Amino acid sequence: MTYSQFDPAAQNRVSWNFGAKIGPKRPFNQKQIWAIRLFLDREERIRDRALFDLAIDSKLRGCDLVELKIGDLVSGPEVRTRSTITQRKTGRPVQFEIASDARASLFAWLELRGGDVVDYVFPSRVDHTRHLSTRQYARLVDEWVEAMGLRADEYGTHSLRRTKASIIYRATANIRAIQILLGHSKIENTVRYLGVDIEDALTLAEKTEI
Repeated sequence: MTYSQFDPAAQNRVSWNFGAKIGPKRPFNQKQIWAIRLFLDREERIRDRALFDLAIDSKLRGCDLVELKIGDLVSGPEVRTRSTITQRKTGRPVQFEIASDARASLFAWLELRGGDVVDYVFPSRVDHTRHLSTRQYARLVDEWVEAMGLRADEYGTHSLRRTKASIIYRATANIRAIQILLGHSKIENTVRYLGVDIEDALTLAEKTEI
């Protein structure tokens, strides 16, 4: 049920997200990345380590990440170094790399998980024929964040999507490359997503001498 802002009943209603922190989630830094990896390794959470590493490398939205199938990531007995999928939100293809750390953790998980190329990489624990839900993925990320003593309201699944993109941007300032990696249709979306502001632009200008 919805209310008009002019209805008397709406005057004292509290919005559903009152008090919640909104806006883009922070990307993780290198120290936080390795801290989460060490935590997952110590707890022997092989699936979660593979999920975390793949989320960082692929830079995929949660809905695309959880729907990955084994055949998307594996070629023969090896984990691919690159893969291409079609994004659900945009319908556009996006290619991503899988670095050595992610390949190793994925191989360990898939060896334990078993399955065929048509099976989901991260199956639901309720129904193994379905994939891990985005809600459960978000809960896992909250758990990892809180285990590091970080605030769960400042980080989320989009933190994983933004992390590598932010690191690459800081190192190269190549927004066009980030646009391609994130699969954005417009570069303006990438600028907003990275939080590029006037300070970033001035810093780059100051480093350029003519």
